Amino acid sequence: MSATGDQHAGASVTSTADNRGLYLAIAVLAVAGIAVSAVSLERHYAKSASAFCDIGERFNCDIVNRSEYSSVMGIPVAGIGMVGYGVLLALVTIYRSRSETPMRLLVAAVAGLGFALYLTYVEGYVLETWCILCLSSLGLIAGIAMLAGVVRARA
Repeated sequence: MSATGDQHAGASVTSTADNRGLYLAIAVLAVAGIAVSAVSLERHYAKSASAFCDIGERFNCDIVNRSEYSSVMGIPVAGIGMVGYGVLLALVTIYRSRSETPMRLLVAAVAGLGFALYLTYVEGYVLETWCILCLSSLGLIAGIAMLAGVVRARA
């Protein structure tokens, strides 16, 4: 028990120290996710074509980013992604020492992964066009979710 009477205080500090490398990896992936989402958001509003992302009929970010599925209640999906990755980044930096952070991190990452998987389904089976930026974001959130699972298991 600590001097303040909180027997869990020491465990939280130890857990944070044990997970430092994982938190750093998640932070790097979250920053990459913010960057990918920012580019995708810019392409959502752009009037010109994306040469780097137009790789034939099956790979075209502009078709995906400007489709009816690119917004939820008027909010661009890429903007939602930026906020989501920002929340994950805040959890592993600002709030990393809180005892509830591993569970919150896992819940947020799994929710983000679920949303990304739904959007990937839409790309593949509804729009029948893939977006390199979206697939990159899927890879990033999948990595974050796996690492968050390890963090939670260690907590």
